[in-house]
Amino acid sequence: MKHFLRLSTILFWSAALGAQSQPAQPRSDAVSEYSARTDRKIVPYPETPPPIGPAGSIISDPSFGSRIARITDAHSDPKGAGRSLFSPSSSEQNSWNKDSTMFYVETAGGSFLLYDFDPATMKSHLARAPNLPWTGEPQFSYGQNDILYGMVRRDTIFQQYDVATGKLSDINNASKCAKLRASDSGGSATVSADDNRLMTTIGPMQDKNYLVYVYDRSLGCRWYNTQTGEVGGQWGPTGTIAIPDRFLIHNGRMAKSGKYVYVTRGGSESIGKGWVVWEIDTMNVAACAAGCKGHHVLGYTHILGASGMSHPLNVWIRPLNQLEKTSPIITDLDPAKSFWYDSHYSWSNVDANDSAPVCFSTYRPTNPDTPGSPLLVTGPWENEIDCAETDGKRSTIWRFAHTYSTARNGFWSQPRGNVSQDGRFFMFTSDWQDQLGKQPNSNSYRSDVFVVELH
Repeated sequence: MKHFLRLSTILFWSAALGAQSQPAQPRSDAVSEYSARTDRKIVPYPETPPPIGPAGSIISDPSFGSRIARITDAHSDPKGAGRSLFSPSSSEQNSWNKDSTMFYVETAGGSFLLYDFDPATMKSHLARAPNLPWTGEPQFSYGQNDILYGMVRRDTIFQQYDVATGKLSDINNASKCAKLRASDSGGSATVSADDNRLMTTIGPMQDKNYLVYVYDRSLGCRWYNTQTGEVGGQWGPTGTIAIPDRFLIHNGRMAKSGKYVYVTRGGSESIGKGWVVWEIDTMNVAACAAGCKGHHVLGYTHILGASGMSHPLNVWIRPLNQLEKTSPIITDLDPAKSFWYDSHYSWSNVDANDSAPVCFSTYRPTNPDTPGSPLLVTGPWENEIDCAETDGKRSTIWRFAHTYSTARNGFWSQPRGNVSQDGRFFMFTSDWQDQLGKQPNSNSYRSDVFVVELH
C-alpha cells in the first residue's frame, strides 16, 4: 500500500437517473508527506495563549509552527446575536468540499453557514447561509465539488443541494419504503464515496432511534430495525439477524465503500454489548466484543478508534468484516498514569486502501477553566491536533498545533475537528482558553471555528 497516496473517486451521477461511476483516479493535489515534528516529548502550553485577532487573522502556533486561521468571531453570527459558531458535532462528518475551497460551520441555532476558503492564503469569507429544511449535519460529496447532502427535518427525505446554483433536489423518501411512526425523523446523512448510497438513522430522537435506512440509487431502499432485529427493503436478503442484540441507536455511519454501517447503542437498556457493524448487502450483523469504548471512524473497509485500554492513544484498526482482528496503529506507548484525555477521529482524507493518516484532536475534561491559564499537559499529544500513520509500516504521529481549548464551556467547546478531503487542513472548535469573550446573556465563554494547516 502506498503511504499517503490519496485516491479520489471521481464519480458523477445523474440526479434523475442515478449514479454513473468512473474508475478511481489518483489525486495529484494530495499530501505526499507531512514534515511536522514526530517526537514524543511533552510540549507544555505557553504561559499565556497566543494573541488572536478577529475572524481572518492567521498566526503560527508558537510550539509547533503550523499556521492557524481564525474563521469566525462574535460578528460572524448572521443573526447579529454574537453567538458561538462551531465545527460539526461529529468528527466523522465530511464538512469540506473536494478541493478544500469550501466548508460549513454550525450555528448555535442548529443551522449551518457555508464559507469560501483559499487553500493558499487560508483566507475565508461567508459565502451564504442556506435556508434548508434539514435536520442534523450535512455532508459534502466525495466526488463532486459543489454537492451537499442532507435529510429533511420530519419528512425523512434525502436531498442534495448544489452550492453553485442553489438548486435543491429530492433523492428518496424513506416513508415510501419503511413503515414509520408519526414522531419519526431522520438524522444526519452519510454518503458513500461514489455518491451511490445514502444512509441515515430514523426514529423519534437520538438514543431512541431504531431504524438504519440505506438508499441505493440503482437498487432502491434497504433497512435494519435494531429494536426488532429485522432487515427488509427492496433488495437483498430479508428476515431476522442471527445475533441476539436488540437496542436503540445513538449514532450510525456508513463506510466510504457503501458496504457497511457502524451503529452505536443508545442510552437505554439493551441486549448485547458494544457497537455493531451491518454488512448492508447481507444479513450479517457483528457486535464489537473488545476495545469498544471511545470514538471511532470508518474508512472504506476498516474501522478505527480508541480501544479504551492502557492509554488514550491505544488506537486499534480492524476490518469491518472481522471485528475481532485488531491491530494497534500506535506502538510503544508508556502506560498512562490515569485517564487524561479524550479524542475525536476524522478520516475524510482516507484512500481506498484505508492507508492515509487519520487525524484527531484531544482534550482533557479536567483542564483549568481560569481564563488564560495554561492547559494541562502531562504527556505527548495532550490538548493537541495530530495525525497518525495507519498503513502499518511505522507508528508515526505528526504534531501540528495546540488546541487552546479548555473544553470546559459545554460540549460545543470541545475541540472536535474535521480533516479536509485532501488532508491539508483541519477545522476545529476552540474557546481559546476563554479569551474570545462571553456568550450573549450567559456567564460561559464563547467558542469559534479555526483551521490549522497540516504541513
